[in-house]
Amino acid sequence: MQPLTQQESHNLAMNIAGEELQKEGYEFLAINSDIKKNPQFVALKNKETIFVVVRPVTSAEETESYQNINVKPIIDHANKHNAKVYYAGVWLGHGKDINQPVINGEEYSFAYVGLIEVK
Repeated sequence: MQPLTQQESHNLAMNIAGEELQKEGYEFLAINSDIKKNPQFVALKNKETIFVVVRPVTSAEETESYQNINVKPIIDHANKHNAKVYYAGVWLGHGKDINQPVINGEEYSFAYVGLIEVK
């Protein structure tokens, strides 16, 4: 069995974050699953537009840290659209041990703390 590719991990993280956004009442205006493009989601709730940058991560600390992402272009783009920017880090791991990589076809586990506002 093979670990998930970078794109497969990205898609899984997007699915998890997207399901949570739906539960919170967000309506999706745009979805971009290209790993090299930001944001992944443009969503609307209570007339507030948000841009969401989703990343699959490999530790609990990274679920709340967007330090490795160049956020300036995203913030600039959001400002043009009167939108806020949020980070959604999703820690992915094997179903039996979150510290091990997700294997194609096997159970997985995840930790998601919610949206972190990018400033």
